[in-house]
Amino acid sequence: MLEVSRIREDKELIAQRMQARNIDVTSEMEQVIVLDEKRRSIKGQMDKQLAEQNALAKSIGELFKSGKGAEANELKQKVSALKENSSQLKDALQKIEEEIQTILYTIPNVPNEIVPKGKSDADNEIIENKGDIPALHDAAIPHWELAKKYNIIDFELGVKITGAGFPVYRGKGAQLQRALINFFISEAIAKGYEEIIPPLVVNEASGYGTGQLPDKEGQMYHCEVDDLYLIPTAEVPLTNIYRDVMLKDTDFPIKNVGYTPCFRREAGSYGKDVRGLNRLHQFDKVEILQISHPSKSYETLTTMVDHVKELLEKLELPYRVAKLCGGDLGFTSALTYDLEVYSAAQEKWLEVSSISNFETYQANRLKLRFKENGEKPKLAHTLNGSALALPRILASLLENNQTPEGIKIPKALQPFCGFDIIK
Repeated sequence: MLEVSRIREDKELIAQRMQARNIDVTSEMEQVIVLDEKRRSIKGQMDKQLAEQNALAKSIGELFKSGKGAEANELKQKVSALKENSSQLKDALQKIEEEIQTILYTIPNVPNEIVPKGKSDADNEIIENKGDIPALHDAAIPHWELAKKYNIIDFELGVKITGAGFPVYRGKGAQLQRALINFFISEAIAKGYEEIIPPLVVNEASGYGTGQLPDKEGQMYHCEVDDLYLIPTAEVPLTNIYRDVMLKDTDFPIKNVGYTPCFRREAGSYGKDVRGLNRLHQFDKVEILQISHPSKSYETLTTMVDHVKELLEKLELPYRVAKLCGGDLGFTSALTYDLEVYSAAQEKWLEVSSISNFETYQANRLKLRFKENGEKPKLAHTLNGSALALPRILASLLENNQTPEGIKIPKALQPFCGFDIIK
């Protein structure tokens, strides 16, 4: 969430940047400023009363030593009244701070100055196109038909066991899935990322820490008895490792990678765009995370995008990079790049990765700070990205590499899966 100090100091700039998101948060910012004035006033009263209590306590001790018990007792009554008033002020302060936080939860992150204005993904800016779109043979079919033909993914069995959006991978399909995970993890480790295996369920505080709550609770599976949430992405548990942590400037950069299944309700999803692997309720993903010094975070974002581009090139998949417009930008992100691969049999681009810089937005929720040169603590910057999400990668690999003889496996994957073709 935004810092109150930033709202006070940069209200006009924030309002201007929010135009890229097509929203006006002026009213919310004014409310925050008014409440913060009240908060400061109450805090000032509490500090003044505390100083008065301390002075009276010293006087009471001296009066008792001097044998002036009656005068001392009078002052004790005054101290009791001050304590009662301080308790009321403390309750009022807590209520105001809760009101401020509730409003801050409704204000999205401030878009970076280079975020293009727009209303939907149609307005995203394509900044790079790489690779040739394959020309498929005349009998080419989409991946859900390939999955059935080669008996590598069973969508109907998944419906029987659980429901739509929970496929069963089998045989070489399961091996290929595991190969992709190991390939992505190995590539990240080679780039200096530490592998983490996190929990697959998180508490409410973790959801609030990264911004899934209260924004996306309708998209998350909630275990109500235990008040826990199935993770929608490894971003949530990985980032919350650093909740309430004070770092040193020498700790940067922190680089983590984690593979997890991910769970998303995807409420309202239907039609041809959700066929096969295009949109699932459970899917596998390898996530990369960096905690960065604020002065280095956009340089870090570039290296993370380059890492994902390199993965796609090794998989021999044509891809493009899109800079998200304000209307398509995630609630917590300041700048996001999407990477999309071309699905030749479906003849469309499929998003396979989003890489985002959240600047201090998540760190402020997490209370993730660092100290440098003996200065006051500052908020760190958090970044994360898919490297990569498996379903649409697998869909594109199957479709783009189909031949009359079978589905060819890219060379980079062959050592991980142990075969070069699915026949």
